[in-house]
Amino acid sequence: MTPKNTICIWYDGGAKEAAEFYARTFPDSAVKAVHHAPSDYPSGKAGDVLTVEFTVCGIPCIGLNGGSAFKQTEAFSFQIATDDQAETDRLWNAIVGHGGRESACGWCKDKWGLNWQITPRVLTDAMADPDRAVAKRVFEAMMQMGKIDIAAIEAARRG
Repeated sequence: MTPKNTICIWYDGGAKEAAEFYARTFPDSAVKAVHHAPSDYPSGKAGDVLTVEFTVCGIPCIGLNGGSAFKQTEAFSFQIATDDQAETDRLWNAIVGHGGRESACGWCKDKWGLNWQITPRVLTDAMADPDRAVAKRVFEAMMQMGKIDIAAIEAARRG
């Protein structure tokens, strides 16, 4: 059954490679189908991979090889909740180590330009702490980080 809502991600080529990488890297992720263009189109030829149906952590997506007309920005990102430092490190290192690059506050960008937030649940919980002084300390600690360091977040939470 086709989902009612699917995220469509524009790629300048590489949608299939990206989907395969996501399927290898993230839990509950898979490549569902690859569709080839039935005729030439502005950024490709008949037979080229046009769209790829895939899931990322259970979220249905379509990768569209639309060409260079549009670029990815931080206005869209996947936020992946992690349970511990090992999972945080594994996902962050997979993205950055596969041609991506680091950013700040748990954000990184994959080699296709898509933005990811690798966010430990402990950070999300601490930011929502009803004690606003705790949330402020945690926020200020996070603002100094690239990849999130759970031990440092827990230390900031304790004060």
